[in-house]
Amino acid sequence: MKLVYLGTPEMAVPPLQALHAAGHEIVLVVTRVDKKRGRGGALSPSPVKAAAIELGLPVSHDPDDVILAVERDGAELGVVVAYGRMIRPHILGVIPMVNAHFSLLPRWRGAAPVERALLAGDSETGVCIMALEEGLDTGGVYNCVTTPITDDTIAAELRVRLVDIAADLLVQTLNTPLAEWIDTAEPQHGETLYAAKFAKPDFEIDWAQPAEHVHRLIRVGGAWTTFRDKRLKIHAADLVDGVLVPTSVQPEGKGPMDFAAWRNGAQPTANELFGTL
Repeated sequence: MKLVYLGTPEMAVPPLQALHAAGHEIVLVVTRVDKKRGRGGALSPSPVKAAAIELGLPVSHDPDDVILAVERDGAELGVVVAYGRMIRPHILGVIPMVNAHFSLLPRWRGAAPVERALLAGDSETGVCIMALEEGLDTGGVYNCVTTPITDDTIAAELRVRLVDIAADLLVQTLNTPLAEWIDTAEPQHGETLYAAKFAKPDFEIDWAQPAEHVHRLIRVGGAWTTFRDKRLKIHAADLVDGVLVPTSVQPEGKGPMDFAAWRNGAQPTANELFGTL
């Protein structure tokens, strides 16, 4: 099948590679523009662009080039994985598109479905292959695969698992002739929740929250608190009989370290609490 692929971050790379390995002809890859990195301001490509170049695939930063890929190269389907931009109606009008979304739709539409599912304490999540339309993750669903979220699941591990599922599910779906399934998407049913993108303040630990909630935030990644007027990241913690026990922390200006080593160095007193200035 002749495809256009739209994606940007690292998690969109394995599905691209899997579709290419499965023998699909990817006539165009669309991704974000190169970003400046470091003090020198050198331009750095997105992970998807770097992977596409390695595979010898043509790359564009302009989604309007999808129309040219249809007219010139005969593209039959667009595949979207974590592209990061809305696809405009005039593009959707010339080629059908599917999206690999990392949640069990309609639960957690939006930008941060993995993190929101974990923070909410969901017992499972998954990947849905859905028809792309103008609304935010509102299209009909072709197929979904679920995967569990346990009390020890961390977001980084969950993303890897979901990416593997997405790659397999896309290959499975697209290996069937397009005409046999493209018009079979089922409307979404169930409670609709929106997965808003996290902002920096969202990662600050509120110690008034239950220990289970704080533990989930730490498992999302990036959680921080304050200690002696400085920021202290908490990378990992155990939940023992309802009590949160940090295991890995990172003081401001230093690298990650074992919590016991940090405590031996800092020697906090009994009256010193996290989250106080």
